[in-house]
Amino acid sequence: MAPEARIKSLLKNGATTLCAGLVVLSSFSLGAEAARRHYRSHHHRLPEAAAIPPRPLPYPQLPLPFEIPGAQYLPLTWADVKGWSDDDHLAAYKTFRASCRPINAQTGAPEPKALGGSLSEPCRVAKTLDVTDDSKAKAFFEENFSPLRISRLGEPDGFVTGYYEPVLEGSRTRTEVYNVPVYRRPSNLFVRGFNQASVSLPNKGPVYRKIGRRKLVPYYDRGEIEDGKIAGRGLEIAWLKDPTDLLFAQIQGSARIKFDDGTTIRLNYDSYNGYPYTAVGRVLIERGIIPKEEMSMQKIREWMAQNPDGAKEVRRQNRSYIFFHEVNLSDKDEAVGAQGIPLTAGRSIAVDKSLHVYGTPFFIEGELPIESDRAKTPFHRLMIAQDTGSAIIGPARADLYFGAGAEAGRLSGRLRHPMHFVMLVPKSLDPNLRAARLPVPDPRPSEKIAKLFPQGDPAKDPKAETVAIAGPVPLPAPRPVIEPVREPRRHMKTRSHQQ
Repeated sequence: MAPEARIKSLLKNGATTLCAGLVVLSSFSLGAEAARRHYRSHHHRLPEAAAIPPRPLPYPQLPLPFEIPGAQYLPLTWADVKGWSDDDHLAAYKTFRASCRPINAQTGAPEPKALGGSLSEPCRVAKTLDVTDDSKAKAFFEENFSPLRISRLGEPDGFVTGYYEPVLEGSRTRTEVYNVPVYRRPSNLFVRGFNQASVSLPNKGPVYRKIGRRKLVPYYDRGEIEDGKIAGRGLEIAWLKDPTDLLFAQIQGSARIKFDDGTTIRLNYDSYNGYPYTAVGRVLIERGIIPKEEMSMQKIREWMAQNPDGAKEVRRQNRSYIFFHEVNLSDKDEAVGAQGIPLTAGRSIAVDKSLHVYGTPFFIEGELPIESDRAKTPFHRLMIAQDTGSAIIGPARADLYFGAGAEAGRLSGRLRHPMHFVMLVPKSLDPNLRAARLPVPDPRPSEKIAKLFPQGDPAKDPKAETVAIAGPVPLPAPRPVIEPVREPRRHMKTRSHQQ
């Protein structure tokens, strides 16, 4: 047999033998396994192990202390709050006590917000105290609250502006001089989920005009209202002589109107038309009319007085329009905030009411132009949230109330500044105390393994440049390189192919 044929025959017989062996081995394995199963099922049934109860989670399902959307927090100590000891705590305490009256009178479920009804406990404590000096007032806040630095997510500071209550000249009837109407809320203004006669409507979100019984369309914007879309329906509360006066009254959310006969009426924010607020100052800055560093309400008023046609067009860039209602207050009382109580000049702030609860104390710290346009007066003051506004949006955004009149207007008109915000959180929601109640987690398996297989300390090795947290897995020794042995070449005789 030729060599090639012999090799083919051996390969064929070997493969047949190997396959037969695999078949026998497979049959033996399967038969043995079947025998073991039969023996176990008929003779020796092993006892079943008891079911292991599910292991409880290492952390209990405790709810978060509080959560404010879009905000970041940093717990502080009172020593960390810059300027805390220099404030007039008694003045802040009196303002807080004023907010406690409506808080203590609340019934039903608390508001679905971060602090919820947690302010009721500090208010209950304040009701039992007779605080007459600054040291006791300071102790009250330190014993019942925890300081928490707060800002918008990704930003280091908050932002403040100022507001005041304008004092304007007006008339009860329309005349050639007084021809700018101040409107109350129209009856066809509709907000989903609220009755049209609701005392308090939201200051953000869509607002509709009801046509007939079911059809809803967006409400008229500022331009349409100024053009007379709701005129002649008996909605006029009073008349002013300058549309800029009305614009600033709407921005501030309240106003005092003095009549020729010496009487005065007080107006407060009631509702708006559903369009987002656009700052006319920003429009003037973007158009290069007033430089940003010179911007103030006084500058806006001066430009609008000199450019009545341009003022009309700029006003209409702010499509938002505010409606008022008359309140029963004397000239000696401050404006009433959204919480329903008179504000305190220099201590009350307006906040985003979709995030915060009225009565919450905020310590605001930084520098403001209090004494003049260019001044950097240190400002560190405990303020109480008692009001809101359609332009006040965000977790660390506040409008500081400075009172009524021209001087308060000049001061508040200069404010557009970043400031540090420290929110005073009731001790019942202190995140540090909540964290202290969490159990310590089980040790990680890696710690047990590290005890069984201790590694050398790389920090003690002078040659080590870095200290590894976990020892690396050792690599195997490299395989030796084996040089191939070259065999001498054999001369092969070539065979000719058979024809």
